[in-house]
Amino acid sequence: MSGHRVLVVDDEVAIRRLLRSALTRVGYEVVEATNAREALDVAAAERPAVILLDLGLPDRDGLELVTLLKRSGEAAVLVVSAREDTEDKVAALDLGADDYVTKPFDTEELLARVRTALRHAVAPSSGEAVVKAGALTFDLVERRVTRGGEDVRLTRKEFAVLAVLVRAGGRVVTHPKMLEAGWPDVHDRHVEYLRIVMRNLRQKLEEDPSQPVVLTNELGVGYRLVIDP
Repeated sequence: MSGHRVLVVDDEVAIRRLLRSALTRVGYEVVEATNAREALDVAAAERPAVILLDLGLPDRDGLELVTLLKRSGEAAVLVVSAREDTEDKVAALDLGADDYVTKPFDTEELLARVRTALRHAVAPSSGEAVVKAGALTFDLVERRVTRGGEDVRLTRKEFAVLAVLVRAGGRVVTHPKMLEAGWPDVHDRHVEYLRIVMRNLRQKLEEDPSQPVVLTNELGVGYRLVIDP
């Protein structure tokens, strides 16, 4: 972990100090920017692996920066914002953000999200063929899912939806992207289609489907597969 550079983009001094303290404590190198123009300049000069981006910047809306930052480098972009509206979260993710954390945030959770983002920044092609989550193993090449070594039978639709989450490697996937993967030939897609498939997947994969810990819900936004580090 040590040596990876993280760019913190936020105009609030207190937030920058908090993030710097948390990140340096676990070995990251931290650089900072207080507005959009600085963010673009620092990102180009320092080539960070991960960018923590606030949306409420004084000179430009942070959503506009997501696409620019993703286009200009290989850094993972993790939005850290006080905006709680589902529309903002979905917009940021659909524009290319790798994750979205709402302020106020739990520091340990944010560090976990950074680790996930860093994993993809360091290995951008890391939609691994084989992914593990507890007793579950997902093999995309063999199109095989096992639980405790035993095969789990999935329908084609269930596997298509699950494969999107596996390839995301711990990042949230929005409803529209999951619907597009599961129902590519259907133009009038409804999120209820997805809820039914996810309910079936949880019945087959979770220890307690009523309290899922592997296939988790990002309320109003999408789903996340919680994989092993």
